[in-house]
Amino acid sequence: MATPAQWIAGARPRTLPNAIVPVMVGTGVAIGEGGFVWWRALLALFVALSLQIGVNYANDYSDGIRGTDDQRVGPMRLVGSRAATPREVLIAALGSFAVAAMLGLVLVLVTQAWWVLLVGAAAIAAAWFYTGGNRPYGYRGLGELAVFVFFGIVPVVGTAYVQTESLSWAAFLASIPVGLLSCSMLVVNNLRDVGTDGQAGKRTLAVVLGAERTRALYVVCQVVPFVVALAMVPITPWAALVLLAVPLAITPIKTVLSKAVGPALIAVLQQTGKLQMAYGLLFAVGLAIIF
Repeated sequence: MATPAQWIAGARPRTLPNAIVPVMVGTGVAIGEGGFVWWRALLALFVALSLQIGVNYANDYSDGIRGTDDQRVGPMRLVGSRAATPREVLIAALGSFAVAAMLGLVLVLVTQAWWVLLVGAAAIAAAWFYTGGNRPYGYRGLGELAVFVFFGIVPVVGTAYVQTESLSWAAFLASIPVGLLSCSMLVVNNLRDVGTDGQAGKRTLAVVLGAERTRALYVVCQVVPFVVALAMVPITPWAALVLLAVPLAITPIKTVLSKAVGPALIAVLQQTGKLQMAYGLLFAVGLAIIF
């Protein structure tokens, strides 16, 4: 039976910035537009965290029963390491999705925006079918696209919407760098596992592109968010605050470009998360000040 510490490790805490940052940025837009509602923002955060944890357990389950985690070089996997049974991990994944769905329903009820139900259902489906089902899209190089949409556009725009009850171009534009930074987490994760994933038949985008092009993609996902923020300076000069996070991008970029492989990239995942959090906080503050 898995210990509490193993369950926490299986939830992959280093990926949680993917859930936290979009809500921070979406809330920054809501504050700037004068529509901040603290308890709705908090509910949106819990929805995002539940979805992130759910997708992590779902991936653990699906990859584990396929055997693609048997030679994993990254953090432990509950099923692959035999610390927990597939059924236990599946229940954890479904439970996390259920929590996200119930909290999301509350936001739907208070906003009366029933179309949000479809968006929520799509997010849960995307979380499951990333590695689940007979034809997981994560095995076909589409993972980064899904992350950009469901950990960038959807949560940023959605968080702003449930507070302001209006769709905002500012939120959509702000979601682009957030989505790219979330993608960078997946890119470095797949770069780390490119060898074992290829052997297991898991054709991630890193496997399709090859290691060198994947390294270039990581750099793009790290640099473009700063370019987008600077492009927003005419709208809000405070968007330039994100430049304070530039030093945090230097070390992971240098490590990736140094052709580091396998376990050496685990630290890059942590550094990328720190950059993501710092960028998100500074960006959210800048957006909150200006509008």
